Amino acid sequence: MDSSRSGAQMLDKTEINWDKLDKTKFYVVGAGLFTGVTLALYPVSVVKTRMQVATKDVVEKNAFSVVRGILKTDGIPGLYRGFGTVITGAIPARIIFLTSLETTKIAAFKMIEPLKLSEPTQAAIANGVAGMTASLMSQAVFVPIDVISQRLMVQGYSGYATYNGGVDVARKILRAEGVRGLYRGFGLSVVTYSPSSAVWWASYGSSQRYMWRLLGHGTGSEQSTPPSQGMIVGVQAAGGIVAGAVASCVTTPLDTIKTRLQVLDHMKRESVRQVVKTLIAQDGWRGFYRGLGPRFFSMSAWGTSMILAYEYLKRLCAKEEEILF
Repeated sequence: MDSSRSGAQMLDKTEINWDKLDKTKFYVVGAGLFTGVTLALYPVSVVKTRMQVATKDVVEKNAFSVVRGILKTDGIPGLYRGFGTVITGAIPARIIFLTSLETTKIAAFKMIEPLKLSEPTQAAIANGVAGMTASLMSQAVFVPIDVISQRLMVQGYSGYATYNGGVDVARKILRAEGVRGLYRGFGLSVVTYSPSSAVWWASYGSSQRYMWRLLGHGTGSEQSTPPSQGMIVGVQAAGGIVAGAVASCVTTPLDTIKTRLQVLDHMKRESVRQVVKTLIAQDGWRGFYRGLGPRFFSMSAWGTSMILAYEYLKRLCAKEEEILF
């Protein structure tokens, strides 16, 4: 048995394809499941955003001091500023993302199959293309939510304006800048999140294959017994951590610039060049990696939690005749 055929069989044992899912159940259960994951990890996004927009004269230099400041000023609710807005927009955005991801991944695998590449390479390319496409498709919904939620996250902090909820933010942006204001940083969001999504999914897909090979599965001399569910979950979790680490290191500079652009009001409008010059003047090139720690933790924790929840969701929503475990 050659390694590519062995790898394909390994894939069948550990993944549930789009055509094997009960779509209605997938969307309904998925909305609840991912809302729970977002609730658990949302404070990390608030801390990361505040670190990225802080001015040089702000004393808070690390994530712990930011958390202490938020708790002292606003208590626990301060760690969830903008959460309602995020959840409202995240559900449709995630539906678009997951549908695009799965359908594109299947198409990409079929397109590159004739190239006879190694299975980790095929997985990296197919997952990367799928991740980038899914991100592009969901940005139209995600960017306005991102703009509103980030203004709520930093309101009253380091000189930023205060608002009376997400609707108030949207109303003031529309009044001052029109619909374009809700899409501030759209180009940078695409440039940031699409490559980030591509890198994340490519790293996740390929790292899993390498791990299975190290464990003796899918190598051409495959073990006769299929991997246990615990082993599958462990490999998926490890893949999520690797993917989060790679993606955060690659995309944090662009994310920092994007965040700064999105939280400025129209009276303080700056260009990308001005934001870059300000960051370099304040902190040198290290300024582009402001919030790297929280972003690394967020992407690794979110990625691992998300992928475990996602793979569990697929097992939960598999059509009865396709359930593997």
